[in-house]
Amino acid sequence: MPTPVLMPQMGESIAEGTIVRWIKKVGDAVDRDEPLFEISTDKVDAEIPAPAAGVLTEIKVQEGETVAVNSVVATIGTSSEMSQDEPEATTAPAAPPTTAPSRDAVVPADVVDQPHGKGAQQRKTNGRSASASKPVEDDSRKQRSSPLVRRIARDNDVDISQIHGSGLGGRVTKHDILGYIETGIRDSGSGIREGLAESRIPGESRTPSPESRVEIKPLSVMRKKIAEHMVMSRRTSAHVHSVFHVNFSTVERIRHQRKAEFEQSGVKLTYMAFIAKAAVSALRKFPIVNASLDGDNVIYKKDINLGIAVALETGLLVPVIKHADEKNLLGLSRAIADLATRARSKQLKPEEVHDGTFTITNPGQFGSQFGMPIINQPQVAILGIGTIEKRPIVIDDAIAIRTMAYLTLGYDHRLVDGATGDQFMAEIKEQIEHFDGAQ
Repeated sequence: MPTPVLMPQMGESIAEGTIVRWIKKVGDAVDRDEPLFEISTDKVDAEIPAPAAGVLTEIKVQEGETVAVNSVVATIGTSSEMSQDEPEATTAPAAPPTTAPSRDAVVPADVVDQPHGKGAQQRKTNGRSASASKPVEDDSRKQRSSPLVRRIARDNDVDISQIHGSGLGGRVTKHDILGYIETGIRDSGSGIREGLAESRIPGESRTPSPESRVEIKPLSVMRKKIAEHMVMSRRTSAHVHSVFHVNFSTVERIRHQRKAEFEQSGVKLTYMAFIAKAAVSALRKFPIVNASLDGDNVIYKKDINLGIAVALETGLLVPVIKHADEKNLLGLSRAIADLATRARSKQLKPEEVHDGTFTITNPGQFGSQFGMPIINQPQVAILGIGTIEKRPIVIDDAIAIRTMAYLTLGYDHRLVDGATGDQFMAEIKEQIEHFDGAQ
């Protein structure tokens, strides 16, 4: 019996994914769990394994197309099924691609699609015209949006029913809601204009002059998603940053003492493991920093799930260490190394890129003194690590050389006060400067 291949959900707020590349072609034999295709979302780029062994008999979604999660993108069957399908495929010409493939397939039978364009013809469903079923249509459109979109609408007093969704089945996407907030202009021909406003000097031409030596490339799927997510975060959270200068000399000494021990266990002992351990301790003491904000409600997370940002050539991923508070220094070191390796090789699983409660990013590995990181929604704080290096500092009225670094906490002032943010950072500083080598 043929096995359908579905678009996986790669995060709690992810509603759709883009097929970047088919690793297998129609007619190729596949084994269960063998990489079948590669997808891109705003959370992760990943290779998706085959759900069953057999032959790839049909590809329903082509490279570059975006479809809703749980949509059937391909079929795995047997070689005999492949041969039976071939005559029919040769006699039935392929339908030309459309800008919104298979929309009708994902809309309930009693719901009318929102018409696009001034001349769109009203369709009848179950004997009723589109205009007659508008209340149902509006309710359906509200349902066809992710929790993230609904939260953005709620925070900005926007009625989602007034937005013409450009997603599958009229779904209101982040593009739509951000564009509506940014411009407030409905575009009846194509939904809502993009919400990422272009920054340019008035009167400056967007088109390079013929004399310009330029190369123009479209944004990758991941880069577009990152751009949307960052702009949305800046609009959502009231960002405040606190910077602390932290002495890593004790940590440096422990690293040298235990380096060989950790290498025997197959992992390197890095500064990040110490920082993660200190962050866990501070999050236990200040649970508000591990929380999230949903309208007028504060959601306190009982689990501490650390997101560790990983820089790739194509962008940034944030895999998550679940239950980080249950791991010792060795366990954190293993988890950090494993997630970073699999993120770079596109081997992350869906559950490993969501449910994060606090994020750590490390621009200091490239030499940055410190940065002002943007919060990873729906979290309320993010810790940035500056470069760790020897510097002259004053100790007991004398100049000394110590291993130092600037740590920056970006936090949402809607929920976290400056005093709380600084107390949280003071706790991290205390944990790092007086680290217990037995942990």
